[in-house]
Amino acid sequence: MKQSIPLLILCSISLVTPCLRAKETRPNIVVMLADDMGFGELQCLNSDQGKILTPQLDSMAKSGMIFTDAHSGSSVCTPTRYGLMTGRYAWRTRLQSGVMRGGESLIAQETRTIAEMLKSKGYHTAMIGKWHLGMKFDGIENHHRGAVKPGAVVTHGPIDFGGFDVFHGFHYARQMDLWIDNDRVTRNIEPVEMLPALTAQAVEYIAGRKREAQPFFLYIPWNAPHSPVVPSKDWKGKSGINGHADFVMQTDDSYGQVVKALKDHGLINNTLIICSSDNGTSPHSSGVQQLREAGHFSSGKLRGMKSDIWDGGHRVPFLVSWPGYIKPNSSCDDLVCLTDLMATVADITGYKLGESDAVDSLSFLPALLGENPKPRTDVIHHSIHGNFAIRQGKWKMIACAGSGGWSKSRASDTAKRGEAHTPVQLYNMETDIAEQNNLASIMPEITQRLRNLLDTQIRNGRSTLGAAQENDVPVVVEKEKKRHRKKK
Repeated sequence: MKQSIPLLILCSISLVTPCLRAKETRPNIVVMLADDMGFGELQCLNSDQGKILTPQLDSMAKSGMIFTDAHSGSSVCTPTRYGLMTGRYAWRTRLQSGVMRGGESLIAQETRTIAEMLKSKGYHTAMIGKWHLGMKFDGIENHHRGAVKPGAVVTHGPIDFGGFDVFHGFHYARQMDLWIDNDRVTRNIEPVEMLPALTAQAVEYIAGRKREAQPFFLYIPWNAPHSPVVPSKDWKGKSGINGHADFVMQTDDSYGQVVKALKDHGLINNTLIICSSDNGTSPHSSGVQQLREAGHFSSGKLRGMKSDIWDGGHRVPFLVSWPGYIKPNSSCDDLVCLTDLMATVADITGYKLGESDAVDSLSFLPALLGENPKPRTDVIHHSIHGNFAIRQGKWKMIACAGSGGWSKSRASDTAKRGEAHTPVQLYNMETDIAEQNNLASIMPEITQRLRNLLDTQIRNGRSTLGAAQENDVPVVVEKEKKRHRKKK
């Protein structure tokens, strides 16, 4: 009997350790975010209609878990980055549509970020890449290309508003001629040099952490394959399709170089890696017609692209690797959002979120560990023009007519899909992932139930359990359609 008790204890511990072990550790955390890389760009997600080779990301999918129903917080850049950093939907802020240029940070001083949270848990925090959440140079908003010179002091950026110890990168695409180190513009740079420079900086940072006992959080929001589409000389023509496809391949290689650095310096086994994108592929800079002629569909079977409220605008690649915790070559169809990173990381590191922290964030740690709980049952989507949709289970209700973005429907298609003059859309995402059959008029009860849920989550200032919070500004669901005068 005396010998069987320790054995029983050991067996019991082995049955409950996955979640407990995950919450007791402090892994290094690397988050890499592509810019305008749609769901269908990766071979591992779009083998039938994907013609661009992405061996590095495909390899990462095999080494960890691939999520098939992951969404960015918006179908466009700035709001997605805000949501990732804060665990809060950006439409709760003053940014009700579109993206930012310069000026005051969208992140308020009192809003806790994922970097600040991890710093309080003893992490070194570094960001290498694109900020795009507001920035001032020498105290003024100046977003004109060429107007800012080396030596300018940077405020409202990653150091003073993001919670990062280190920052190397740039603000946004129209200022990609500036390289910033921490809180200073240090040099001018050509856009074609940006992706290689960010990659080299990330590899250098990882090399510098190999002898440090302190865990690190490294956030790498790439500049690519967003416009300007400028693949390096060695990558031009590699895809055999067009410049966008070449740039996707080069971006894939940058992901691979970061992973290789982690392996080379013996850090890979204690590092959680998350790879995703801020939104779908841009229809303007990707050369859509050339891609389609080559048999490549950047959104896969999804409808829409960047900017749109349809899933092609915001369903994104989402790959997670964590040796020893995540089963290799696994797949998960749980509903997740990029806002969920903050709650998940808090769960892993044992950080207790406050009432006003990460109000739209839910931990997907159980999914990573192969457990059954599915904490997220619904998610709110937002388009470039500020239009809303809400997904609950298989049902998706869109609170506007059309795409809410740049995509336009032909009149014949609109009539066939039941969208003509209809200010609301309802789709069964289990049987109609391409959002072709609008069921709003024949299922009004479901449509109204989802609208009520949307209104409640907006009104409560949060979509998670907890005390109600305030939105920064009044949030209006129905947006007035912009009218453009016809040129005479």
